[in-house]
Amino acid sequence: MNNDLIFLGEDLGMGANKLYGLHGGLQTLSQVSINGSQKIGQMLGLRNKKPPLHISATNGDFYVGAGAHDWGRPVENLDYERLNGSSEMQALFKGAITRYMQRYGEFDRPLSLTVGMPLEPLKGDDAKENSAAVKRWMQGVHEWEADGVPMRIEVAEVKITSQPVGALFDHLLDEQGSLIAARQSAFKKEVGIISIGFNTVELLVVRDKQSVQRFTAGATSGVRRLLEIVNHGQMYSLGELDSRLRAGRLDMREALPIWEREVGGVIERTWGTSWKRFAAILLVGGGAVLLKEPLTQRFAGKAYIPEKTVLSIASGLYKLGLFQANRKRK
Repeated sequence: MNNDLIFLGEDLGMGANKLYGLHGGLQTLSQVSINGSQKIGQMLGLRNKKPPLHISATNGDFYVGAGAHDWGRPVENLDYERLNGSSEMQALFKGAITRYMQRYGEFDRPLSLTVGMPLEPLKGDDAKENSAAVKRWMQGVHEWEADGVPMRIEVAEVKITSQPVGALFDHLLDEQGSLIAARQSAFKKEVGIISIGFNTVELLVVRDKQSVQRFTAGATSGVRRLLEIVNHGQMYSLGELDSRLRAGRLDMREALPIWEREVGGVIERTWGTSWKRFAAILLVGGGAVLLKEPLTQRFAGKAYIPEKTVLSIASGLYKLGLFQANRKRK
């Protein structure tokens, strides 16, 4: 393995930016706001709330992470174009890296990132350009200030794949990037992956190390649809509702069955009853946690939900980076 690089899996999720490496993983909520520099002092009778992480770089000043939408003007660009290096995407990446270093220690070597993107921008005529655009802004030296503290990293290489592929390799590989013997046969069988993220529901089937195109699809029916159904009168930003959902303070009794049927419709249109021939079906993402019971019942004994359901994609991307490095060494 290349000991000159630090390997990280990077899941560019619309709901949270997820990083995974040697010491573990974490997620930073994909909440970004601007124009929030004026802070209100302590008011008698009210608690003084700690501001979210403040990122300052050449492209602007931002609050990022949980609570960011309470401190400035929310930036909620859920267009795939944001992945190509928008200011808020870069601020979120720097915020996620900051939180990772705060928890696990600063990086003493350049990084090798294996990055998971949604399926949609990786399809069609623009796929190569979309991948190249992500590599352009991620690779190289990044410098910024986090709450006034100077930060710097170097990204030596960026490898792009789809988010569901990360989930597959999280299932197939161990923490050292080696194939799990009991699961090697899955490389030749058909394995279905359902990734239910904030923005999308993505389906992928892999057979003999190749994707089966007719069973591969993505739809913008992720957790955001659940929040949109709840958001009567558009009174809240999606980030605010997402925070309430994660804190268990969102009333979903009426909206959840509606959203469950929408997700079920995406699966039905893409797979029909063909899922019965799959060896296993991997369920990952925050939405898979919310729909765990109906999905496990639907797939009758074939469903597999990893222990780190939300971080599974980032974990698998990290393992894939190690796996490829191990093969190069051999």
